Amino acid sequence: MKIVIIEDEKVTARDLAQTIKQLYPESKIEAILTTVRESISYFNDGADVDLIFSDIQLGDGLSFEIFSKVEIVVPVIFCTAFDEYALNAFKANGIDYILKPFTTETVAAAMQKYLNFREKFVEYRPRYESLEEIFVTRKSVDPGAILVFYKDKIFPIAITQIAFFYLDKGLVQLTTFDQKNYTINKNMEELGKITGSLFFRTNRQFLVNRKAVKDASSYLSRKLSVSLSVPVKETITVSKEKVPQFLEWLTLP
Repeated sequence: MKIVIIEDEKVTARDLAQTIKQLYPESKIEAILTTVRESISYFNDGADVDLIFSDIQLGDGLSFEIFSKVEIVVPVIFCTAFDEYALNAFKANGIDYILKPFTTETVAAAMQKYLNFREKFVEYRPRYESLEEIFVTRKSVDPGAILVFYKDKIFPIAITQIAFFYLDKGLVQLTTFDQKNYTINKNMEELGKITGSLFFRTNRQFLVNRKAVKDASSYLSRKLSVSLSVPVKETITVSKEKVPQFLEWLTLP
């Protein structure tokens, strides 16, 4: 069984590959792709694949674009943090999914479903365009809030009020525009899905709100150093590979 993983988070991709190999030692991970562009190029070259595991929101766009531009007739299992509304759309299109953060059990169930029904999977071409429309629509509405547990209280903080999230000693914290800091029980990957295009993952440590960006300047090794409108203890850098995406993101409405 030849498998391709499309995932821009290295740790998540590695864990998924290890889980698949643990469940099916005879399987082969043909490639781990990290961007829409790289994936389109890979499949245009005539890749021989049996199954695809794909994240949805990649660094340079939505993975639906890959399947809309390239004729891919093998099953796709999406790895998603979507809500129930969007998951119903996946069911309607006959596509399987696993929720992030995934477990060995959820991957095993998805794989078993593929093995049981793989012949039927290739009888149709899923409506990826309609799925993309649903995803974009959901991301364009109010992004909602993050629940914060502080002392003996639980309260929501609107995502639009958050200047940035940062990873500190294994814990994710947020800083609001009025410079309040809270520790939250979510990882950076989950937050990237929840916050949508309003936030950008500049590096492993920081996820920043576009409204908080004051300016950016050249830094070492062709990186960018980002200044925010609120105080930050550390230098926020953007790797040279992410600079084009970051600059494009800054121009979004």
